[in-house]
Parts: sequence; structure tokens; C-alpha cells
Amino acid sequence: MLTYELRKAPGVPLYEALYRHVREDILSGRLPAGTRLPSKRALAENLKVSKITVETAYGQLLSEGYIRSEEKVGYFVEAAVPPAPKPLPPMAPERETPERFLDLTANGPAAFPFSVWSRLQREVMLERGDSLLRPLDNQGCRELRRAIAGHLADFRGMAIDPDNILIGAGTDFLCNLLIQLLGRDRRWAVEEPGYGKIRRIYAAGGVECVGAPMDDQGVIPETLGDAGVLHISPSHHFPTGLVTSAARRLELLKWAESAGSYLIEDDYDSEFRFRARPISALQTMDRQGRVIYMNTFSKSLAPSIRIGYMVLPPELMALYRQKLGFYSCTVPAFEQYTLARFLEEDCFEKHINRMRKFYRARRNRVADALESCGYAGKLTLLERDAGLHFLVKVDTALSDEALMARFREAGVRVRTLGSFYHSAAAAEHFLVVNYSGLDENELYRLNQVRL
Repeated sequence: MLTYELRKAPGVPLYEALYRHVREDILSGRLPAGTRLPSKRALAENLKVSKITVETAYGQLLSEGYIRSEEKVGYFVEAAVPPAPKPLPPMAPERETPERFLDLTANGPAAFPFSVWSRLQREVMLERGDSLLRPLDNQGCRELRRAIAGHLADFRGMAIDPDNILIGAGTDFLCNLLIQLLGRDRRWAVEEPGYGKIRRIYAAGGVECVGAPMDDQGVIPETLGDAGVLHISPSHHFPTGLVTSAARRLELLKWAESAGSYLIEDDYDSEFRFRARPISALQTMDRQGRVIYMNTFSKSLAPSIRIGYMVLPPELMALYRQKLGFYSCTVPAFEQYTLARFLEEDCFEKHINRMRKFYRARRNRVADALESCGYAGKLTLLERDAGLHFLVKVDTALSDEALMARFREAGVRVRTLGSFYHSAAAAEHFLVVNYSGLDENELYRLNQVRL
């Protein structure tokens, strides 16, 4: 006869406790396959519990395949028993005193408008209620597309039809949509040097991806050959900070028109220009439908928001609806309606104005720290009053690897411009300084570097 000590534990019914005891005996082998179990009445009397408790426990064991029932005979331990689950590996203990360092490679939001955002979320939930649970238009909710069109008109001088805007969960997702829309038979070109993740996204999508060399005016059209797509950031190139000249923009548009190619304009941080209005978007110069405009709220709000968008030329949007219109929108309705209000009520503009002031002050403090360190005479700061990074030219005979090692020894993480080239580095002794995600309390480490 089975004998268990069943105790009424908080949140655990007696039948659950009995089920667990019997299951453990089966899994451990104490009850071998073929063992006949006591009848429900006998076990209930032995354990001094109700017959319903035993019946419920047996029913659970039966449904999970631990035991079998033979009519008018009884219950038996099943021969094929599910294996016992493997215990999860223990989690590594958190470090009580994490290493401190100055990270000049990281990007991160300095602040988020939590109070305003939470107020708008409550309003959206109260006013929309159950409608938030319904499927969205596959291009994104019209309210957000209309708000984005208004923002682009006010901020970038772009006349955009909301019907040509497509909302998606970040640039990664939108780039993969473009691969499917434009086709893998095209050669895709990306800026050289450039943001390495873009190249990796395209390569992972199965397209041939090549580098597009640049000079001090932007991408050189003569080097593009038979490329069918060019991904560029003409308003503020990463990592050089270069702004593509108006003449070069016209050359690239002529190239795209004559080659039947497309330009993907990545406008990733156009909001952060500190001493003048943002550079006009390349899209405003397009008359032949060759520019796909792409932007995201990752820089301006937070990476975790995961809301990006692109503006397709009308012919491409028609092709998208025909070819990929079966896709569902990848951004939850709740976040879309909240962001729409954030834009419509001018909260976004106020937030960006605050962030511009904050980042301008932080950039100045980082620049001051570099210009006052012991090796300041070897440094030349190259900045264009835009974006959240700048370049520093270092007068040194050290290799880039040795240069980064000197900074690491002082607890400073930094990358060189050469590391952003896919091919052999064409520029040495330039540091790329990202300042949006650093801890200002660690700026003193710059003075500890030995050059």
C-alpha cells in the first residue's frame, strides 16, 4: 500500500500533492512498470482523504501517460514513462562589483519621457478599449502613418502620402522586407566604410552585397557598376559624419534613374543636428520614384520601442501590396496609437528639443575632456555638429590595434574608423567616439591613457 504524508500546502490542493508523490515514485523507479496501484477507495481510506481526491490525482496521471487503466481490473504503472525533465543549469551569480569603464562605443537613450508616455498610454487604453485587440492594417495603423507624414512635412519638408508609409519593427525587419520586394537577383551596395550590421543583414538575406567607396562628397557613382540597390545615409554618414553634397546627391539620383536602381535613404539620426536645421532629405529631390526613405525611433526615443518606418514610391507600394500584402504588421497596436498621439500633440518635438540640449552639453563635456587630457596635443577633433558621434584624429605611430589596446588598459572602450571597413582599412589613427551611452563619471579615465 502507498503511504504518503499529504499536507495542505498554500496554493497546492491535496490531489496535486498526491499526483506529485506518485509521479515521483514512477520516475525514480520505486514503482516499476506494471506495478498495480491501490484502488481509489483503498488508497483514500489509507491516506484519510476523500475518494474524489484520489480519483482526480489518478485522472491526471492517466492523462499524462504515467499509468494505464484496465476495466474491472485496476490501475497499473505504464511501461513507457516520459523521461524526467532535466534540471536547468544554475544561473551565473551576478557580479557584486561590476567592472567600471568608459564606453565610447555604446549608444543608448539618455532619457525617456516616461510621465508623458504613460499618460498617453492610459488615454489610448481608455478610449480605444477592445479595439486595441483587433488586427491592424498590414502597413500599420492609419493614425500613426498620418502622424508620421505630418512630422516629415514639418521637420524634413517632405510631402508624403500616408498610404505610402509602411510601419515595421525596426530597420532590421524593414531591410528584410526590401530584400523580398526588390529581389535577390540584384547586387546590393552599402557604404564603405559603413555600419557593419547593414551589410550583415543583407548578406543573411541571401543577396550579393558589395562595398560602395566614398570620397569627401559621398558615395562615388562611378564605383557602383551594375548595383541594383544602394543603401546610404546622406544626411549624416556613420561613422565618418560626412554629409553628402547636393551635387553628389544629384549624381546618385541620375545613376539610379539611368540604371533602373533604387536608393535606400537611411535617415537614422537626422533629428540630432545642433546648430542648423536638418539637411534636406534626398527623397525631396527624387522625381522618378527611385528613393526609398527609411527611419526609426530607436535613436530619438529608445531602441526597445522597436518602431521603424519606410516611405515607398507609389509604384513600389503597389508592388508591395501585390507581392507581400499578406504580411501582418509587426508592431503592436498599443504602441502605435500611443506614438501617434505623442507625435500629434507635439510631445515628440518637445522631447527632441530637450535631447538636443542634453546631447550638445554632453558632447561639449566629452570634447573638453579630450582637449584637456595629457595627450591633447596629439588629438584633432573632427565634428559636424550633428549626430551622436564624432571622429578624433590621433597623431601616433601606433597601429590601430595597439592604439585601442592603450585605451583598454586605462578602462576606455573605443573603436577605430578602420574597423568599419569591410575591406582593408583605408584610414588609420581615427577614433570613432560615441557619446550617447557613456557614463560621464568615467570621463576621468581619458586622462589615464598613455600615448
